[in-house]
Amino acid sequence: MAVEVGDVPDAKRYEARVDGESKVAGVAEYIRTTELIAFVHTEVAPEYGGRGVGSALARTALDEARATNLRVLATCPFFADWIARHPEYQDLLYQSRSRVSD
Repeated sequence: MAVEVGDVPDAKRYEARVDGESKVAGVAEYIRTTELIAFVHTEVAPEYGGRGVGSALARTALDEARATNLRVLATCPFFADWIARHPEYQDLLYQSRSRVSD
């Protein structure tokens, strides 16, 4: 099974298709700024569950974030869990800088 993932900026999401089908097998919705991409929702069609569609979405989106020097905010539970299981992507996570006053 070949999973193809592409960014659809007008829809603010990555879309996954399987084996060249026109049907969307899964999506990863995001909000993007010049410095940050926040992944807010990921959904895979039930018939494609457990077949690597979600992982393909995460890997492609995170590789593109790295290539464009974007920090990642994983508000979507799927993305947060996926990054936690793949330490090679943890350096992308946004770290808020809190200020401490004396």
